[in-house]
Amino acid sequence: MTDPDPFRVIFVCTGNICRSPMAEIVFRELVKERGLSGRIVSRSAGTGDWHVGEHADERTIDALARRGYDGSAHRARQFTADSFAENDLVVALDRTHERILTQWARDESDEGKVTLLLTFGAHGDGLDVPDPYYADTQMFDDVLGMIENASHGLLRQLEPAIRPPAPRH
Repeated sequence: MTDPDPFRVIFVCTGNICRSPMAEIVFRELVKERGLSGRIVSRSAGTGDWHVGEHADERTIDALARRGYDGSAHRARQFTADSFAENDLVVALDRTHERILTQWARDESDEGKVTLLLTFGAHGDGLDVPDPYYADTQMFDDVLGMIENASHGLLRQLEPAIRPPAPRH
């Protein structure tokens, strides 16, 4: 019996240099810790094309490193119509991204793939992960904490459907 295709998750923010790379990297690490690397794939993209091909923002890389993650290999990419077909779940980092992605959806199936990250975690007063781009180092750390919390919740939701059944004896 061959392994099924992996479940593909893409995290989407504006430029793919701050929030969505954090989410991609954090989620990938959680998946790896649970032994599900071959069963779940994590990616990220931006709604805009301004940073395509660039590294993540230095402050993103630094915030990730402070928590033990490696963001040095990230290269920004743009979400396209084909991204719907290439992914099973499209996770928006705020409601603006959710609206844009829903508008870009070609049909109900695409639209049904779009969700907000903070619906999976303790999110306090809102559903938007704030954009730290114009903020200080502390905001990058705070945003990373929000992403970590929600990523744990997302994986808890996915894991029962992804984990292979225990072998029968």
